Amino acid sequence: MRKWCTGRMTTRAVSRRLLAFAVAAGLVLAGCTSNNKQPSGAGMMGGGSGYRYSAVTCSAPSPLPGRTVPVTLADMGMTQMMGGTAPPGARMMLRAAAATVPAGQISLVASNMGWRTHELVILPLATGAGAGQRVPGADGKVDETGSLGEASNSCAAGSGNGITSGTVGWTTITLAPGRYELACNLPNHYADGMYQELVVT
Repeated sequence: MRKWCTGRMTTRAVSRRLLAFAVAAGLVLAGCTSNNKQPSGAGMMGGGSGYRYSAVTCSAPSPLPGRTVPVTLADMGMTQMMGGTAPPGARMMLRAAAATVPAGQISLVASNMGWRTHELVILPLATGAGAGQRVPGADGKVDETGSLGEASNSCAAGSGNGITSGTVGWTTITLAPGRYELACNLPNHYADGMYQELVVT
């Protein structure tokens, strides 16, 4: 009887120690993860939407010709350690501050708030077509025939090798009244959500 009681006490003691260890480990892990979280609103697009929101390290000259339209480029769930082509199905976004602008000279300033390199291409929209309806080819890119310009240069105007994370690229173009599509045409970025219609009145 005494042996059974001693064994039972030992089992309880072990159980208590394991429970105490599990609670302590949980507190340590909770402390580690809470220190690595980005503040709500400061580290995410849309106050916690999950999109990367990094500070930009350069800016476009001011003033730029014509009406300036800021464009935000961002991606979700990717880190600086990730390289290569973006996978299909990743969440990315392109948002212009104005969806409608008057005809004439327009300066588009694209700020890359994401982890990955992005770009901004301006394409005309055919009658009856909508933004996001282009079909990417085997290379993950859409046909750029008829492109009216692009911003794909880090901390500079015009075309280049892409707007890297935390930098800005810009372009100035003249647009007649009509409907246009702003897009990132790096492999899979368009299919992953990087497009928006721009209406010029």
